[in-house]
Amino acid sequence: MGQRIEFYFDFGSPNAYLAYKVMPEIEARLGTRCELKPALLGGIFKATGNQSPAVTLAGVPAKAAYEQRESQRFIQRHGLTQFRFNPAFPINTLQMMRGAMLARRLGVFEAYVAAVYAGMWEQALNLGEAAVFHAVLNAAGLPTSEFEAHIADPDVKTALIASTEEAVARGVFGSPTFFVGDEMFFGKDRLRDVEEEYVRQAAK
Repeated sequence: MGQRIEFYFDFGSPNAYLAYKVMPEIEARLGTRCELKPALLGGIFKATGNQSPAVTLAGVPAKAAYEQRESQRFIQRHGLTQFRFNPAFPINTLQMMRGAMLARRLGVFEAYVAAVYAGMWEQALNLGEAAVFHAVLNAAGLPTSEFEAHIADPDVKTALIASTEEAVARGVFGSPTFFVGDEMFFGKDRLRDVEEEYVRQAAK
């Protein structure tokens, strides 16, 4: 089929985790693979003037309750029974996101993403703490010593900055954000639209 699906994500977004868990269903139906693209949410917010839902919904209890109910419906619909809201939320994800760029360089990107997402939103661990972060990598059989030694390398930092700037330049203001060609879709509730757009473009 034609266009690829690109998925800009940050580990700190529970909605990005939920979309990540559903994406394999879509990939199987379409016969394609989604390209995961790390982009630091804090950098996106700073560049766009956006804010976390934890901030924007704080003064509107009814809307916050509704958003929570919508998430529960999504979880039930897709059988995402392993999801646990992280009590340490919001967590600074800078090291985790740099780790994603390093993981790609080390050839363990998919395993790294799976391990960190599980630690954040299934085990509900505070991966903002270095010891906890490294323990999760160890448990997944990842080369923890390589992450400890190189996660702050200049090229790793530059790669994350570049990926985040690319996202902002394309109009991204939050996570998860998807692209099918030049068409952008924001939020886990737009996954059906993403799939339909992929089919539409492939039929051209």
